[in-house]
Order: sequence, then structure tokens, then C-alpha cells
Amino acid sequence: MDRPFKVLGVQQIAIGGPDKERMKKLWVEMLGLTITGNYVSERENVNEDIAAIGSGPFKVEVDLMQPVDPAKKPAVHETPLNHVGLWIDDLPKAVEWLTARGVRFAPGGIRKGAAGFDITFLHPKANEQFPIAGEGVLIELVQAPPEVVTAFAGLAG
Repeated sequence: MDRPFKVLGVQQIAIGGPDKERMKKLWVEMLGLTITGNYVSERENVNEDIAAIGSGPFKVEVDLMQPVDPAKKPAVHETPLNHVGLWIDDLPKAVEWLTARGVRFAPGGIRKGAAGFDITFLHPKANEQFPIAGEGVLIELVQAPPEVVTAFAGLAG
């Protein structure tokens, strides 16, 4: 298969719960991760603290998410492991290629994510039109910035 893009590595894992302060007790106080940002979106019904493991191009985010309104959708707190984010070297090519081969994407298209990178999501469930999906897992594809692409290329050499 001549794939026109590469999955470089894990960009993030997103953990949902009803109270991110309880999650911070484990991830920040006990495990020592550093909070590097916060993102709130009424439209996406999320209030998240962005924690980090590692540094530089190999930093991995651990997003600690709670809903803005627990009664609304999306219910970011109802799936404890909400989604996994993957660095992609060429996001537009990846979306075009995967879509042409029957991969289902979630609504919203390519857009800016919480960390400022272009993102899109693979839908967790397939359908008749798009028979390939995350098999129950929401997967975020994240456009890697040039320094991340270069760093991962260095590992391959």
C-alpha cells in the first residue's frame, strides 16, 4: 500500500470524568505531570486541563476532561478513556486517502484543537457508507508541526 502520510507517534491521551480535580490528584499530585494549559469549549462541552509527559517534540499530552454541562452531549465524562491522539505528518493527505478507502470521520472536519494544532477525529463506529472506523474508540489525528516531523524522522534514521 502506498500511503501518502505517516503516523509518527502518540500526541495525546484524553481521559474523561465528572470532576477533573479528582483526576489531577492522580496525574499531577501523585504521578508528577505538569499542567501546561486549559481549554474550555461550550460547543464541544468540555473543560479540560492539559497535562504533559516528556518534553520537546516527544511530549505527550494527557488531557483531563470534564463536561461543561453533564446533561449535554458530547458526554466527555462517560467514556473514561475518551480518545487517543496520533501525530500525523500530513493531515490533509491522510484525511483524503483514508476517506477514499472507506474510513469514517466524525463531523467537524479539520479544525484547530485545544493545543492549537489542526485536528480531526476518526468516528468510533462504522456505517454502511464508511465501513472502517475506530471499533468503539474515538481517534484524533493531529497535524504534527515541523519540529515533531523532523524529530521522528531522526529516530527512523
